[in-house]
Amino acid sequence: MTDIILVGANGKMGQVICRIAETDPDVRINCGIDISGEKKNDFPVYTEFNPDVRGDVIVDFSHPSALAATLEFAKAHNIPAVIAATGFSPEQREDINRAALGVPIFFSANMSLGINLLIQLVQRAAQLLGDSFDIEIIEKHHNQKLDAPSGTALAIADAINDVSPEENEYVYDRHSVRKKRGKREIGIHAVRGGTIVGEHSVIFAGRDEVLEIKHQAASKEVFAAGAVKAAKFMVGRPAGMYNMRDLVAEM
Repeated sequence: MTDIILVGANGKMGQVICRIAETDPDVRINCGIDISGEKKNDFPVYTEFNPDVRGDVIVDFSHPSALAATLEFAKAHNIPAVIAATGFSPEQREDINRAALGVPIFFSANMSLGINLLIQLVQRAAQLLGDSFDIEIIEKHHNQKLDAPSGTALAIADAINDVSPEENEYVYDRHSVRKKRGKREIGIHAVRGGTIVGEHSVIFAGRDEVLEIKHQAASKEVFAAGAVKAAKFMVGRPAGMYNMRDLVAEM
């Protein structure tokens, strides 16, 4: 049995994780951290980390503002942490990398298994199609999402860059410059509207043919299920940085 410390327990994603955990006999939410302090489930909820907070792994699906406290508690108690929130600053990403030097940290821009399979497929397509195809990434999310482009869209672009023979340039907006598209450009476009959970499309546009690889999330449960799988995966791991690719590889 894996005991989870759930940061952001009363938030939308926190409550979805609670529902997922209730159907999984191998995990249990041992306690929660939430600024409201309200008890919505069958476990204690604290407004901050304290000596009564115990568990095998931290799952933080809350807000970037909670990151420092999560990392500090993980380091102080040598507990693995699954960082599943988005919208971190470059400085916060550095904090995550530094924490992984001393404790096991699982960090992924997207907790969906399907998205991480998409990333692998996109990398393979980029290797095979090379410079003869232009690459554009389109991401769509609900109208309450704060960051744009999404961390997942940037992760897809970074994955393409990792297998490209030359560095690519990320282009976020074309209206201000009137010129032809460069060969080393990756266009990244954000759409915000309604209640779209999450949709990512990668377009490879070549001469007389177009290949599109697409992932669409129908509910937040796909991300919560990935976070719970990551929590079980992280127990007993040595210090270091882990991500969904490591989880998929073991599966």
